[in-house]
Amino acid sequence: MLGFLTISQSLCAAAIDEAAVLAAMNKQDRLPDDITRDARSQPQDVIPLLALETGDRVVDIFAGGGYYTELLASVVGRHGEALLHNNNGFEAWGINGLTDRFALGRDTGNIIRHNRSGINLDLGEASLDGALVVMAFHDLYVVPKRYNGEEYVPVGNPANTKYFLEQVFTALKPGGRFVVVDHAGDALMDHDVIADLHRIEESFVRSEIEDAGFIFISSSEALRNEADDRSMIVFDLDVQFKTDRFIFAFEKPAK
Repeated sequence: MLGFLTISQSLCAAAIDEAAVLAAMNKQDRLPDDITRDARSQPQDVIPLLALETGDRVVDIFAGGGYYTELLASVVGRHGEALLHNNNGFEAWGINGLTDRFALGRDTGNIIRHNRSGINLDLGEASLDGALVVMAFHDLYVVPKRYNGEEYVPVGNPANTKYFLEQVFTALKPGGRFVVVDHAGDALMDHDVIADLHRIEESFVRSEIEDAGFIFISSSEALRNEADDRSMIVFDLDVQFKTDRFIFAFEKPAK
């Protein structure tokens, strides 16, 4: 009987396209802040790049308040699962959104809270059909700094990005997609300067992820903004929510 149900669910699986995401965006009881964010995030252009089907299992890495996680849970359906992954820093960053999202009586869909320390993802092996990182991949390269009274000086090291990407690669099933959305940096600037602005240079991102074994599949221009001043930190009110953002889709090889 269990095998029959598994086959039946597989046969009924539907590809998650732009229309499916738009339907999720139009569901009742979405948070007002999520609805406001839709216009600047264009999730109907991002989520389909994961090439998911209903019933799939997907993780939103460094999800903050869980904006994307709830949409993912909606599109993969009750037989699917969306992991809302945070470490302590991203959990604190998104605490207001998380409080509203998991308020008593709200139906968030099949979301699993997945808090871990640092960059320890603990996602298992070949357990996921997709993984998403939105405006957070650059944080892996930010060097912690502290003001000493005269200048900001390094007080730590950037994250072990190779280890991070190894975990994502291992967690994905063969053919699983990894989608990255981030703030574009100026290729003429030094890497450390770009990181301090909480941006990242896109050819560098592609190289890093391909070196981890992923295959580059496609990109989207949906979040491009040529008017963005890439010399400004992304939190500056003149560019906040209006940065030039790239969207890359990668795939774990099928064999």
